[in-house]
Amino acid sequence: MPASSARRKRPATPAPAQPATPAAKTMYLHRVAGGPAPRLKRAYAADFVLTPAYRESLPDMMEAVDAIPGAPVAIQQVGVSGFKLPLRYRGPGRRPALTLETTVTGTVSLAAHLKGINMSRLVRSFYDHATEPASPEFVARLLEVYRREVGALAARLRLDFSYPIQQRALRSGLVGWQYYPAAFLGRIDEAGRIRRFIELDFTYSSACPCSAELTEHARDVRGVYGIPHNQRSKARVLVELAPKARLHLEELRGLVLRGLVTETQVMVKREDEQAFAELNGAHIKFVEDAARLVYAELAAEPRIVDFQVACSHLESLHSHDAVSVIVKGVPGGLAADFDAFPSLVC
Repeated sequence: MPASSARRKRPATPAPAQPATPAAKTMYLHRVAGGPAPRLKRAYAADFVLTPAYRESLPDMMEAVDAIPGAPVAIQQVGVSGFKLPLRYRGPGRRPALTLETTVTGTVSLAAHLKGINMSRLVRSFYDHATEPASPEFVARLLEVYRREVGALAARLRLDFSYPIQQRALRSGLVGWQYYPAAFLGRIDEAGRIRRFIELDFTYSSACPCSAELTEHARDVRGVYGIPHNQRSKARVLVELAPKARLHLEELRGLVLRGLVTETQVMVKREDEQAFAELNGAHIKFVEDAARLVYAELAAEPRIVDFQVACSHLESLHSHDAVSVIVKGVPGGLAADFDAFPSLVC
């Protein structure tokens, strides 16, 4: 075989094909390298002038037809929760009003044939009446505004705030500010009947009667020193006002204080701490006692037609709390269905 045949050249391997450059994608809001301008222009027209004609042309979901998904049924409550604004609260007598941060929850009923409500109207109503002092009467007026302007048959309104009251120490004369979580509530039903409520949280000390007796027994029989268990406690009082009756929040606080007596203190010196120990010794109470003590005060007040009292003693003996709920017992009135005890931690 000729040497030339043995040395035949192998066929050359073709160079790998270069991938084709992909066409630049068109994006809607951003530009890619080498691509066209985005399809949408992002720019805020700060100098745009709103005209009545332009406003009238804006789409309105309230005008949509066949736009209700799900079951075409009525909704009992729909609205807003958690919007805040400063409102004025009058003190008793001629004391100047306080401006307090207030959290608003406002809901209305919605008929089955309606898509929704104009949520902003619920908020705007407060700014339209921002100069009026907040009170249960103020809540009642706004409920009527809801019915008139939103077209709802029923509505609810709740104003949550923290109300300060000065508290004087038991013996030293020191003065401090005690703050009370509180709320004004209102409901209007389909017949136009309005109910007004005040809610108040009151923090107090509860010394256990059983522990006190057992401690004294150990001292008397065995000469052993012991300390009865005592704990910070909270009562949440919800009262319904009689029609046209006026009850200031500080008056309600006074009723609860008169029943429970052992309110926690703000400013103390040694003499005040000793006095507080004596005060608790004079007013030992189980959680059942606390509920009945408040009941006695509220039931005797003619401006209050119904009430619910929930008490929680944050036990220092147990790893759980002792709780109780009591109502006035009005037929068809407030029920003892309170179960928000974790919110009574203080």
